[in-house]
Amino acid sequence: MNLGEIISDALSYPFQNMKALLVYAILGIIGGIIGGASLLGIATSVGTTGVNGMLAAAGTAGFIVMIIIFLLVDGYGLDIIKYGIERRTEGPSVDFGRQVMNALKLIVVGIVYYIVPVILMFVLSLIFQGWITAIISIILFIIFALAQFMGKCRLAKSDSLGDALAIGEAVGDISRVGVGKLIATIVVIAIITIILAIIAAFLSFIPILGGIILGLGSVYIVFFYNRAVGLLYSDV
Repeated sequence: MNLGEIISDALSYPFQNMKALLVYAILGIIGGIIGGASLLGIATSVGTTGVNGMLAAAGTAGFIVMIIIFLLVDGYGLDIIKYGIERRTEGPSVDFGRQVMNALKLIVVGIVYYIVPVILMFVLSLIFQGWITAIISIILFIIFALAQFMGKCRLAKSDSLGDALAIGEAVGDISRVGVGKLIATIVVIAIITIILAIIAAFLSFIPILGGIILGLGSVYIVFFYNRAVGLLYSDV
């Protein structure tokens, strides 16, 4: 698929799956409300005991619930990538257990792909100094960031952490997708995401409806972004 086809499909995809969009938008709104209340409760109870200590416990529990909700949304995004790779037009089924596991796998993939360049940068800093280290570090970061992008797609495609963490294969996928196409798509996705986020943030100030609009907008961005990523990888 060319860039135009990827973006146009990704923009319309959330509207083709309104049920899932509304489910995760509601979860996002609930997560935001719980998270805000939890952080306020924790902040209020700092350095106190008794009743405020109970507030801290309730706030901590609420914070955990918020994290779980955001894991659900992130994990559902991985299923959207999978459906994009397969070029399926319908939305993935809502499976909370699977989607939490998806999110946990994504965390592992992110840690592995970013800890490797950090270690390499540290070693290089012991060997080289000044601008040489900086240039090599930037190149390494870009390569591993793109490889992590591919690793995420590999995870979505196979559901296997082994496939996702095959760094050499993930780097090879960069050339299979095409460096120019990959970077151009990422840039366009990023620009559209920023624009959508600004619009959602601006509309969030509307009384009563603001929170609903922000929740819908945030989940729409998740659907759009992951659909575009899946379609991009579908040619591999």
